[in-house]
Amino acid sequence: MSTTEQRVAIVTGGARGIGAATAVRLAAEGRAVAVIDLDEAACKDTVEKITAAGGKALAVGADVSDEAQVEAAITRIVAELGAPTILVNNAGVLRDNLLFKMSVADWDTVLGVHLRGSFLMTKAVQKHMVDAGFGRIVNLSSSSALGNRGQANYSAAKAGLQGFTKTLAIELGKFGITANAVAPGFIATDMTAATAARVGMGFDDFKAAAATQIPVQRVGEPDDIANAVAFFTNEAAGFVSGQVLYVAGGPLN
Repeated sequence: MSTTEQRVAIVTGGARGIGAATAVRLAAEGRAVAVIDLDEAACKDTVEKITAAGGKALAVGADVSDEAQVEAAITRIVAELGAPTILVNNAGVLRDNLLFKMSVADWDTVLGVHLRGSFLMTKAVQKHMVDAGFGRIVNLSSSSALGNRGQANYSAAKAGLQGFTKTLAIELGKFGITANAVAPGFIATDMTAATAARVGMGFDDFKAAAATQIPVQRVGEPDDIANAVAFFTNEAAGFVSGQVLYVAGGPLN
Protein backbone atom coordinates (compact mmCIF):
# COMPACT_ATOMS: atom_id res chain seq x y z
CA MET A 1 0.00 0.00 0.00
CA SER A 2 1.38 3.38 -0.94
CA THR A 3 1.44 6.09 1.69
CA THR A 4 -0.54 8.33 -0.68
CA GLU A 5 -3.52 5.95 -0.68
CA GLN A 6 -6.27 7.09 1.66
CA ARG A 7 -6.45 4.99 4.80
CA VAL A 8 -9.84 3.90 6.11
CA ALA A 9 -10.63 4.49 9.78
CA ILE A 10 -13.51 3.17 11.87
CA VAL A 11 -14.78 5.02 14.93
CA THR A 12 -17.41 3.27 17.04
CA GLY A 13 -19.82 5.33 19.09
CA GLY A 14 -19.22 8.10 16.58
CA ALA A 15 -22.59 9.84 16.65
CA ARG A 16 -21.68 12.32 19.37
CA GLY A 17 -19.19 13.35 22.03
CA ILE A 18 -15.69 11.90 21.95
CA GLY A 19 -16.49 9.59 19.05
CA ALA A 20 -17.81 12.39 16.84
CA ALA A 21 -14.84 14.65 17.64
CA THR A 22 -12.45 11.79 16.87
CA ALA A 23 -14.13 10.96 13.57
CA VAL A 24 -13.96 14.60 12.48
CA ARG A 25 -10.31 14.85 13.52
CA LEU A 26 -9.26 11.70 11.67
CA ALA A 27 -11.10 12.88 8.56
CA ALA A 28 -9.27 16.21 8.78
CA GLU A 29 -6.02 14.21 8.71
CA GLY A 30 -7.04 12.65 5.41
CA ARG A 31 -8.70 9.43 6.51
CA ALA A 32 -11.92 8.07 5.08
CA VAL A 33 -14.02 7.46 8.17
CA ALA A 34 -16.73 4.92 8.90
CA VAL A 35 -18.86 6.25 11.74
CA ILE A 36 -20.55 3.42 13.64
CA ASP A 37 -23.33 3.84 16.18
CA LEU A 38 -26.39 1.91 17.28
CA ASP A 39 -28.62 4.15 15.20
CA GLU A 40 -27.29 4.89 11.72
CA ALA A 41 -29.42 8.05 11.49
CA ALA A 42 -27.75 9.39 14.64
CA CYS A 43 -24.43 9.45 12.75
CA LYS A 44 -25.80 11.92 10.19
CA ASP A 45 -24.45 15.06 11.87
CA THR A 46 -20.94 13.63 12.19
CA VAL A 47 -20.89 12.46 8.57
CA GLU A 48 -22.27 15.78 7.30
CA LYS A 49 -19.64 17.71 9.25
CA ILE A 50 -16.91 15.60 7.63
CA THR A 51 -18.29 15.80 4.09
CA ALA A 52 -18.95 19.54 4.38
CA ALA A 53 -15.23 19.97 5.08
CA GLY A 54 -14.35 17.96 1.97
CA GLY A 55 -13.81 14.64 3.70
CA LYS A 56 -15.17 11.17 3.06
CA ALA A 57 -17.40 9.42 5.61
CA LEU A 58 -19.94 6.65 5.90
CA ALA A 59 -22.64 6.19 8.55
CA VAL A 60 -23.12 2.62 9.71
CA GLY A 61 -25.68 1.34 12.18
CA ALA A 62 -24.52 -1.58 14.31
CA ASP A 63 -24.57 -2.96 17.83
CA VAL A 64 -20.88 -3.65 18.44
CA SER A 65 -21.72 -6.34 20.99
CA ASP A 66 -23.54 -8.38 18.30
CA GLU A 67 -21.19 -10.57 16.24
CA ALA A 68 -23.41 -10.75 13.14
CA GLN A 69 -23.96 -6.98 13.09
CA VAL A 70 -20.23 -6.35 13.44
CA GLU A 71 -19.42 -8.69 10.55
CA ALA A 72 -22.10 -7.06 8.39
CA ALA A 73 -20.78 -3.59 9.24
CA ILE A 74 -17.20 -4.48 8.31
CA THR A 75 -18.32 -6.09 5.04
CA ARG A 76 -20.20 -2.91 4.13
CA ILE A 77 -17.28 -0.65 5.08
CA VAL A 78 -14.85 -2.68 2.96
CA ALA A 79 -17.25 -2.50 0.00
CA GLU A 80 -18.02 1.22 0.26
CA LEU A 81 -14.82 2.77 1.66
CA GLY A 82 -12.12 0.11 1.43
CA ALA A 83 -10.25 -2.13 3.87
CA PRO A 84 -9.98 -0.48 7.31
CA THR A 85 -6.54 -0.15 8.90
CA ILE A 86 -7.41 2.24 11.75
CA LEU A 87 -9.85 1.26 14.48
CA VAL A 88 -11.01 3.39 17.39
CA ASN A 89 -13.09 1.39 19.88
CA ASN A 90 -15.01 4.20 21.53
CA ALA A 91 -18.58 2.88 21.84
CA GLY A 92 -19.72 2.92 25.43
CA VAL A 93 -22.67 3.00 27.78
CA LEU A 94 -23.22 3.73 31.46
CA ARG A 95 -25.36 1.73 33.86
CA ASP A 96 -24.07 3.23 37.11
CA ASN A 97 -25.17 1.96 40.49
CA LEU A 98 -23.73 0.88 43.79
CA LEU A 99 -22.83 -2.81 43.80
CA PHE A 100 -25.75 -3.95 45.96
CA LYS A 101 -28.21 -2.22 43.60
CA MET A 102 -26.50 -3.22 40.34
CA SER A 103 -28.48 -5.72 38.29
CA VAL A 104 -26.95 -8.51 36.25
CA ALA A 105 -28.34 -6.76 33.17
CA ASP A 106 -26.50 -3.55 34.17
CA TRP A 107 -23.28 -5.53 34.41
CA ASP A 108 -23.76 -7.50 31.19
CA THR A 109 -24.75 -4.45 29.12
CA VAL A 110 -21.67 -2.44 30.09
CA LEU A 111 -19.23 -5.34 29.74
CA GLY A 112 -20.91 -6.31 26.47
CA VAL A 113 -20.51 -2.96 24.76
CA HIS A 114 -17.07 -2.03 26.07
CA LEU A 115 -15.22 -5.36 26.23
CA ARG A 116 -17.10 -7.76 23.96
CA GLY A 117 -17.67 -4.94 21.46
CA SER A 118 -13.99 -4.01 21.33
CA PHE A 119 -13.06 -7.70 20.98
CA LEU A 120 -15.52 -8.31 18.13
CA MET A 121 -14.56 -5.14 16.26
CA THR A 122 -10.83 -5.79 16.61
CA LYS A 123 -11.15 -9.42 15.60
CA ALA A 124 -13.12 -8.44 12.50
CA VAL A 125 -10.75 -5.65 11.46
CA GLN A 126 -7.31 -7.09 12.30
CA LYS A 127 -7.23 -9.35 9.21
CA HIS A 128 -7.36 -6.23 7.01
CA MET A 129 -4.54 -4.65 9.01
CA VAL A 130 -2.41 -7.80 8.72
CA ASP A 131 -2.97 -7.89 4.95
CA ALA A 132 -1.93 -4.23 4.70
CA GLY A 133 1.08 -4.64 6.97
CA PHE A 134 -0.17 -1.60 8.85
CA GLY A 135 -2.67 -1.05 11.63
CA ARG A 136 -3.57 1.35 14.39
CA ILE A 137 -5.92 0.28 17.18
CA VAL A 138 -6.96 2.73 19.88
CA ASN A 139 -9.22 1.61 22.71
CA LEU A 140 -11.00 4.13 24.91
CA SER A 141 -10.36 3.33 28.55
CA SER A 142 -11.12 5.79 31.35
CA SER A 143 -9.81 7.21 34.60
CA SER A 144 -12.56 5.04 36.11
CA ALA A 145 -10.28 2.06 35.42
CA LEU A 146 -8.54 3.12 38.65
CA GLY A 147 -11.81 2.65 40.55
CA ASN A 148 -14.88 4.85 40.89
CA ARG A 149 -17.82 4.63 43.29
CA GLY A 150 -21.00 3.43 41.61
CA GLN A 151 -19.18 2.10 38.56
CA ALA A 152 -18.12 -1.48 39.33
CA ASN A 153 -19.22 -2.53 35.84
CA TYR A 154 -17.72 0.44 33.96
CA SER A 155 -14.49 0.40 35.98
CA ALA A 156 -14.03 -3.33 35.35
CA ALA A 157 -14.67 -2.87 31.63
CA LYS A 158 -12.29 0.08 31.29
CA ALA A 159 -9.55 -1.69 33.26
CA GLY A 160 -10.13 -4.77 31.14
CA LEU A 161 -9.59 -2.73 27.99
CA GLN A 162 -6.11 -1.83 29.20
CA GLY A 163 -5.16 -5.50 29.49
CA PHE A 164 -6.77 -6.17 26.12
CA THR A 165 -4.76 -3.33 24.58
CA LYS A 166 -1.43 -4.58 25.92
CA THR A 167 -2.12 -8.11 24.69
CA LEU A 168 -3.03 -6.83 21.22
CA ALA A 169 0.24 -4.90 21.13
CA ILE A 170 2.18 -8.08 21.90
CA GLU A 171 0.31 -10.32 19.46
CA LEU A 172 -0.01 -7.93 16.51
CA GLY A 173 3.20 -5.91 16.63
CA LYS A 174 5.02 -8.13 14.13
CA PHE A 175 2.39 -7.27 11.52
CA GLY A 176 3.01 -3.53 11.70
CA ILE A 177 0.04 -3.02 13.99
CA THR A 178 0.11 -0.92 17.15
CA ALA A 179 -2.48 -0.94 19.93
CA ASN A 180 -2.81 1.80 22.51
CA ALA A 181 -5.43 3.07 24.95
CA VAL A 182 -6.56 6.57 25.79
CA ALA A 183 -8.03 6.98 29.28
CA PRO A 184 -10.03 10.21 29.57
CA GLY A 185 -10.61 11.99 32.83
CA PHE A 186 -13.62 14.30 33.14
CA ILE A 187 -14.79 15.20 29.63
CA ALA A 188 -17.83 17.40 29.01
CA THR A 189 -20.17 15.16 26.98
CA ASP A 190 -23.79 14.01 26.99
CA MET A 191 -22.62 11.10 29.16
CA THR A 192 -21.22 13.33 31.91
CA ALA A 193 -24.29 15.56 31.64
CA ALA A 194 -26.39 12.46 32.36
CA THR A 195 -24.22 11.74 35.40
CA ALA A 196 -24.80 15.29 36.66
CA ALA A 197 -28.54 14.82 36.27
CA ARG A 198 -28.35 11.50 38.11
CA VAL A 199 -26.71 13.12 41.14
CA GLY A 200 -29.09 16.09 41.01
CA MET A 201 -26.65 18.82 39.90
CA GLY A 202 -26.84 21.33 37.07
CA PHE A 203 -24.24 20.50 34.42
CA ASP A 204 -22.42 23.84 34.70
CA ASP A 205 -22.13 23.44 38.47
CA PHE A 206 -21.03 19.84 38.01
CA LYS A 207 -18.27 20.88 35.59
CA ALA A 208 -17.15 23.77 37.82
CA ALA A 209 -16.89 21.45 40.83
CA ALA A 210 -14.91 18.91 38.79
CA ALA A 211 -12.53 21.60 37.49
CA THR A 212 -11.45 22.52 41.02
CA GLN A 213 -10.08 18.98 41.44
CA ILE A 214 -8.11 19.02 38.15
CA PRO A 215 -4.58 20.51 38.10
CA VAL A 216 -5.13 22.44 34.85
CA GLN A 217 -8.33 23.85 36.42
CA ARG A 218 -10.70 22.97 33.60
CA VAL A 219 -12.65 19.94 32.47
CA GLY A 220 -11.75 18.22 29.24
CA GLU A 221 -13.47 18.61 25.89
CA PRO A 222 -13.98 15.88 23.26
CA ASP A 223 -11.26 17.47 21.11
CA ASP A 224 -8.73 16.86 23.90
CA ILE A 225 -9.31 13.13 23.46
CA ALA A 226 -9.47 13.32 19.67
CA ASN A 227 -5.99 14.91 19.71
CA ALA A 228 -4.57 11.99 21.69
CA VAL A 229 -6.24 9.41 19.44
CA ALA A 230 -4.92 11.21 16.36
CA PHE A 231 -1.37 10.88 17.69
CA PHE A 232 -1.67 7.13 18.23
CA THR A 233 -3.19 6.60 14.76
CA ASN A 234 -0.46 8.56 13.00
CA GLU A 235 2.03 6.89 10.66
CA ALA A 236 4.83 8.36 12.79
CA ALA A 237 3.65 6.62 15.98
CA GLY A 238 4.77 3.16 14.88
CA PHE A 239 7.16 2.66 17.82
CA VAL A 240 4.52 3.50 20.43
CA SER A 241 2.45 0.47 21.35
CA GLY A 242 0.81 -1.12 24.38
CA GLN A 243 0.55 2.23 26.15
CA VAL A 244 -2.23 3.75 28.25
CA LEU A 245 -2.35 7.53 28.07
CA TYR A 246 -4.40 9.27 30.76
CA VAL A 247 -5.78 12.50 29.30
CA ALA A 248 -7.10 14.02 32.47
CA GLY A 249 -5.51 17.42 33.06
CA GLY A 250 -3.08 15.98 35.57
CA PRO A 251 -1.38 12.79 36.75
CA LEU A 252 -3.64 9.88 37.60
CA ASN A 253 -1.79 6.61 37.21
